[in-house]
Amino acid sequence: MNIDLHIHSNASDGKLSAKEIIVEAKARNVGFLSITDHDNISCQHVAIQEAKKAGIRYITGVELNVTFSNPKYREGKPFALDFLGYQFSPDDGALKSKLVLMAKYREERASKILENLNAEFQKENIAPLTKDDLHRIEETVEGSLGRPHIADYLVKKGIVASRLEAFNKYLVKCDVPKYPLHLEEASKLVRDAGGKIILAHPNDACGTSLLPITKVPSEQTQIIQETMLPYIDGVECWHLSHTPESTSHYVAFAKTQGLLMTGGSDCHQKPIIMGNVEVPSWVVEQFKQP
Repeated sequence: MNIDLHIHSNASDGKLSAKEIIVEAKARNVGFLSITDHDNISCQHVAIQEAKKAGIRYITGVELNVTFSNPKYREGKPFALDFLGYQFSPDDGALKSKLVLMAKYREERASKILENLNAEFQKENIAPLTKDDLHRIEETVEGSLGRPHIADYLVKKGIVASRLEAFNKYLVKCDVPKYPLHLEEASKLVRDAGGKIILAHPNDACGTSLLPITKVPSEQTQIIQETMLPYIDGVECWHLSHTPESTSHYVAFAKTQGLLMTGGSDCHQKPIIMGNVEVPSWVVEQFKQP
């Protein structure tokens, strides 16, 4: 049986619907699964129902983008980290209300990013993006609006050749800060909803992680120990971007601290890599049946 506790659907920036993910998971012998969309839990009830039909054990999931800062690191300047929430109630009022607020902010952020893009386009004599363009971008989104959707639209418009080019050439420099959700609040939201909160891909070279502070895993875990332990329940040890060495380090650290250990592919279905990360079968035993 394969385990994958980090998958994104088209409710955020994945390609497949929750129902399609469950079908694909069944075909790939994934027996323990969670869909962890960015700041969005709208697909959770469908995922629960479809997983039950398919005979797949499912736990609710979400990936929250958290603003982290500490005077000891980066001169106290805030930076982003991702945290995974599991086994929470998808009907929890406080969690749902906060995610609605964050979704509204995402729309405002997208509008500001387009303004920044237009400033760059003006330098290159490229026609500016309009409110109609923003509406067209929003029409492509079934869940949480983010920079990947804007990147895809720039590809469609012929302004860039790929999503990667869109980020490298424009979207990094034109970025606008995300909603300021802090770890203390994120932890309380997930835990009050009956769930567990996990630090996601702490050593991810290609995404949001502790690498901007230090590339040394022992120094990363020291940061976790000094600043996060009261607010987290575990660490994502197995991830597509983690090396065997960093995985081993985080497993040892989690055991020492009594933390849950999770893992997953971080699959967005571009391409489909669901179930490709080897996660030990005993990970299932950490999550009691609801």
